[in-house]
Amino acid sequence: MEQAAGCPAPGGSYPQKNAEILSSQYGINLFLAGLLLTFAWAVHAVGISKSHLLSYLITLMLIQLLWMLWYLCRSCTQRRLIRDKDTHAGARWLKCGITLFAVITLILDSFKIGYYIDFSNCLSPTEGIFPVTHAVHTILQVYFLWCHAKDVIQSFKTLERFGVIHSVFTNLLLWTNGVLAESKHQLNEHKERLITLGFGNITIVLDDHAPQCNCTTTTLCSIFSQGIYYLYPFNIEYHILASTMLYVLWKNIGRKVEHHQQNKTPFKFHGITVGMIFGLIVLTSTIAIVVVYLIQIGGSKIKSELALTMFYLHAIFVLALMCTAGIVALLIYRLEDRSLDNSKNPARKLDAELLVGTAAGSWLLSWGSILAIICAQGHPKYTWYNLPYSVLVIIEKYIQNLFIIESIHREQEKVNDDIKTLRIVTISRGSTLSLTPMYKEICNGRAAHDSGDIPCLLKGSICGRENDGAGVAKEETSQDNSLVMHSASDFSFSSRNSVTNNKRRILKNIAAFLFLCNLSLWIPPAFGCRPEYDNGLEEIVFGFEPWIIVVNLAMPFSIFYRMHSAASLFEVNCKT
Repeated sequence: MEQAAGCPAPGGSYPQKNAEILSSQYGINLFLAGLLLTFAWAVHAVGISKSHLLSYLITLMLIQLLWMLWYLCRSCTQRRLIRDKDTHAGARWLKCGITLFAVITLILDSFKIGYYIDFSNCLSPTEGIFPVTHAVHTILQVYFLWCHAKDVIQSFKTLERFGVIHSVFTNLLLWTNGVLAESKHQLNEHKERLITLGFGNITIVLDDHAPQCNCTTTTLCSIFSQGIYYLYPFNIEYHILASTMLYVLWKNIGRKVEHHQQNKTPFKFHGITVGMIFGLIVLTSTIAIVVVYLIQIGGSKIKSELALTMFYLHAIFVLALMCTAGIVALLIYRLEDRSLDNSKNPARKLDAELLVGTAAGSWLLSWGSILAIICAQGHPKYTWYNLPYSVLVIIEKYIQNLFIIESIHREQEKVNDDIKTLRIVTISRGSTLSLTPMYKEICNGRAAHDSGDIPCLLKGSICGRENDGAGVAKEETSQDNSLVMHSASDFSFSSRNSVTNNKRRILKNIAAFLFLCNLSLWIPPAFGCRPEYDNGLEEIVFGFEPWIIVVNLAMPFSIFYRMHSAASLFEVNCKT
């Protein structure tokens, strides 16, 4: 028997809930198997080589390619059907960002292909197959996300859950593989810098996975091997962004979407000049600091200490400015009385969870540095700058998270009905008393026949001809009085709007400034400027290997936090 409209069949949600649980467990086991395989290769486990890891990743990518092709073909055959869309998922600016990272990832794949050709005598064939497969996977995945990131899947839901979650964890494993390769390169440089700083008592043999044969073209090999590690940060961001977009798609499977029009909020440079100028100053100075840091660090003990001091002073200044801007924005929110949007939104929920979760990586490193400074026996002068830097990192992320999460949950401001009515009345020559309610009825979608009268707005000049004699004089008197009242009301509305616009302008400038600051703070750790490695004090207190493990685990989350915060602040700027 058919159920009443709007009432689901008893137990109808259980199969889909079971499919969600089964698919999530499948994805987790897929990820854990790949994670252990990656770890085994990193520590030179017996019987595990890089070819085994790459073969596993190639297999996962090929399965995802088959699923995406099947989904695209099925969507093409059903293109005339009206599909539900999640308007909050897959924003255009997010798609543009992932496309930029994907293009740089393709350059990375071409470098890997060239590297394999030069060392083909002693490299496994999988090292040549992997970048080719990865390039095809990247192109098709970006196209898939551009076309279907907003989809709310309502058919083949069980199969689609497994396909999407497979894609999520495939990207997470590719992200893990990129993080490991980049971290091993950073470790090799880190040991040389520590020796330069005078920490010669720290001894550890770092693993070297370099090919055991000569390169056919020395110059090209040097370009490929060095260039690969400068492109890894973009590859890492690409895969983590892809996994988050696919996760939102997975959460939307079978979801009932409320059909309401979402206001489009394009990005505009108008009104954010101050925030952009200060943000660009921070961005430019950060790039200069990173260049000088990478040149000076490891050159000599004095140069290394000066580079660390320079980095800490610059970071302290930037973080203090960001804390101040965040506090001002939160104070403005406290002065406003606007409700929060608590509707179900997987994309927004994931954004908030990622902000807090990835911030924990930086907090872990900061508390480790604070504890090392307190417990260390000796303190070189530059290490004292690490204390305010670590404290400000904790405070700044705390404030910024509050600002972003509240911003993305605030309802967008709507134009008041009274303001709409006022604008019509002040330019109309008709009767104020008859026009005002009828305009509200039109705005609210109510039919004119409810009152039994034809609105003057539709009758045009007929209303004007109905009045004669004393009625005309009475109408002119009432119009004069109404214009005076409307002028006073117009002044109060304009003053209120002026205050609102000023607050809005300040918030947009703060969001623009914080957006550029987060991009600035993403650059140093992504391109090898990592004082957590080069300080040396933490290694003495915690030991070299334990601290390096902590840094390697926490640093990827810290790097992703900055890029994710920048993306969220861009959205905040568009919505404000």
